[in-house]
Amino acid sequence: MIGDPGEAAWPVLEQQITTVPGWSPSEQLFALFMLSIGARDVPGDLLEVGAWCGRSAVALGHAARILGDAKVVSIDLFPHRDDWSENADGTFSLNVVVKGAKVAAYNIQTVWREPYLKTIKPVYAKHDSVLDIFRENVATQGLADLVTPLQGTSDLLHDMRERRFRLAFVDADHSYEAVCHDIDNIAPLLSPGGWLCFDDAFTSYEGVNRAIRERVIASDAFDLKLQPTRKLFAARKRR
Repeated sequence: MIGDPGEAAWPVLEQQITTVPGWSPSEQLFALFMLSIGARDVPGDLLEVGAWCGRSAVALGHAARILGDAKVVSIDLFPHRDDWSENADGTFSLNVVVKGAKVAAYNIQTVWREPYLKTIKPVYAKHDSVLDIFRENVATQGLADLVTPLQGTSDLLHDMRERRFRLAFVDADHSYEAVCHDIDNIAPLLSPGGWLCFDDAFTSYEGVNRAIRERVIASDAFDLKLQPTRKLFAARKRR
């Protein structure tokens, strides 16, 4: 089991992560795992906004098991296969109905046809819904008791105002407006000393880059700001 004395966590975690469909590189997820463990003295649970099939949830779930006093909240649209639609230019976008309201995604920065056919369409070979895929992947790793999936956006956090998180990972809609909105929803719930982390930071997603620069790097609310892996940016909230 990951975390056992004398057992190297990295190769075991890497093996488990690679069984789950997704794009986050294993070294990035190992960094999330280690940041979570390193925040042992910070109160709160672990949060991700943007979960897809559970790749990052597996890393966070194993960290929660080692911590012993944390759970994982995984928020995602968890789209059904029929929620995807092809645009006039051949790219793809999402429209998901959550609690009677339509939520659009990938409508500004759409998904190109080739990656959609190569990496997204195949995940529906077994299940019609990403939520079913997520639950199966988490259960296979023995983490169902630690990871709770919630369908929606970071607005779900409005109903968790008394909850606190020691680490939050943002990997949902990559538009500038959406990332800023996620930051605004998460920041009040992040415990002092906790970590706010971003996928695809300082890559080709200018919306992500701009939001991080303006809402995190330029903010006095965070006292440590670093790029631990090629795509992952992390900032620690001041104590």
